[in-house]
Amino acid sequence: MLTSLSCGARSGLSRLWRIGVGALCAAALLSQACGATAAELTLAVSRTALSLPIFVAEAQGYFAAEGVAPKLAECIGGQRCMKRMFDGGADLATASDLPVMFNSFARSDYAVVASFVSTTNDVKLIARRSAGISAPAHLVRKKVGTVKGASAHYFLDAFLLFHDVDPRLVQMVDMPPEKLAAALKNREVDAIAVWEPNGWLAMQALGSDAVILPSPRIYTETFNLMASRRALAEKADEVVRVLRALARAQRFIATRPREAKDILKQRMQVDEAFVTWVWKDLDYRLGLDQSLITTLEAEARWALREGHVAPGQVIPNYLRFVEPAPLRRALPGEAAILQ
Repeated sequence: MLTSLSCGARSGLSRLWRIGVGALCAAALLSQACGATAAELTLAVSRTALSLPIFVAEAQGYFAAEGVAPKLAECIGGQRCMKRMFDGGADLATASDLPVMFNSFARSDYAVVASFVSTTNDVKLIARRSAGISAPAHLVRKKVGTVKGASAHYFLDAFLLFHDVDPRLVQMVDMPPEKLAAALKNREVDAIAVWEPNGWLAMQALGSDAVILPSPRIYTETFNLMASRRALAEKADEVVRVLRALARAQRFIATRPREAKDILKQRMQVDEAFVTWVWKDLDYRLGLDQSLITTLEAEARWALREGHVAPGQVIPNYLRFVEPAPLRRALPGEAAILQ
């Protein structure tokens, strides 16, 4: 018993007890600090230069610094990333505005929590000279490959209408994005509307037979981070931490572009020529503003008018598909966040 021990022994035990209690307290504090990473978080990320802030956040340790460790699950195209989220394989997903719009006619269990890049030239219309195409009018009665329901689909229709070409006079061929460059080279189609890096791959495959049909700034694409409503309810703190990490990544891209380019090259296994090809067209900026709502509404009107969704449907209220609360917590005081 303690009362039978010598004073020295009692003093030693007292010190050991204090050390033990201190260790337990430290462990408890560490457990609380790590609590944000206790819940598993999966982010379905599209394999594109648009996703660079996510790649930078992982490479530079910004996720870890913010106390979150998302598992990155790569997919080709925003449609597939969103599908992974809908199927329960991810909490967060990246996608352009078009998949956000198309899915809104069928479900409402997701929301955009931030836009983190915009571009007017990620999607390109590339044709074969040998198919007799050098101007928009030459696309009439030609086969044009694209990805139905994706940003390239909307761009193609907008491009044709801008140049007074009736989209119904063009044979659109729906194909997976990763097959479009080969289909153009193998003459399965005469032209393709596709996003990067597939546009670059097509240009490399065709060489001098490739022609890019110049397009005015008819479509500003935004690339967005989506969250399932389940994740917003159960993992709200983790979502905020992800957004804080992305804010740090975007500052890195702005201030250390050379290193950011190297991260892009490593992650996508591309060369310097591709990075130079896409870099000037990408505006990396984290925010959430009214222009996204305006774009989604315009795209929804197009989808209804052109019969891309079932007739008789009503354009959704897109304010219900945007959840600004996590970004407000991550970036308090930012004026660009929807109120």
